[in-house]
Amino acid sequence: MSKIGIIGGSGVEELDFTKGFKRKVIKTKYGLVPVSEGKVAGKQVAFLIRHGKDYALPSLINYRANIAALKESGVEKIITSAAVGAINRNFHPGDLALLSDFVDFTRGKRETFTRHSFIDMSEPYDSTLNQTIYRVGKKLGLKIHPQAIYVCTEGPRFETKAEIAMFAQLGCDVVGMTQVPEVVLAVEAGIPYAAIAVVTNYACGISPKKIDPEHVVKVMRDKSKVLSRLLYEVLKEL
Repeated sequence: MSKIGIIGGSGVEELDFTKGFKRKVIKTKYGLVPVSEGKVAGKQVAFLIRHGKDYALPSLINYRANIAALKESGVEKIITSAAVGAINRNFHPGDLALLSDFVDFTRGKRETFTRHSFIDMSEPYDSTLNQTIYRVGKKLGLKIHPQAIYVCTEGPRFETKAEIAMFAQLGCDVVGMTQVPEVVLAVEAGIPYAAIAVVTNYACGISPKKIDPEHVVKVMRDKSKVLSRLLYEVLKEL
């Protein structure tokens, strides 16, 4: 029986189908990670909260421990959720998007599993997983973009108008603070990885409104039922 790892991002502390899961703590060389496990749609599922129970800021998340815990628990694929701001004006709050590539503008997050080899990043996000999620999402009638380029910033501050204008010129569609190094670590660990981005707001300068962190979390919580339904149907296909 295959085992799938799911990482809940901001505002996604649980999914409808994880409420009865058994919680355990996995010890890794990088730290202890609480993981909830159960069976869904004939699949074993391991669920963890990216930011932890105390909501660590993006620059303080123990990414290596999270991915190592999923690796040690035997997951064969990882699907995550990620809150993002829209840079591309065809993306709007409430939309879903499948990340297809990334641009790294982080500075201090130098977490890696390897010190002795180079890692290919020609396909950081698994195209087969993305195709499955997109097909299921369209079947459910969801507004889901089949691909999006994600630019990762250091955080915890939000980006400036000038930075967003530069990212737009580079062809970035959405912005967030957690995909690097998470996706890189998944690739290093040899685990196919997909990320469902939830557009929670327009990026700075795209809209005159200031970004409210509490609003970001609220939108993600409001979308948790949609994510639960989508992920449940995706699990049936894997």
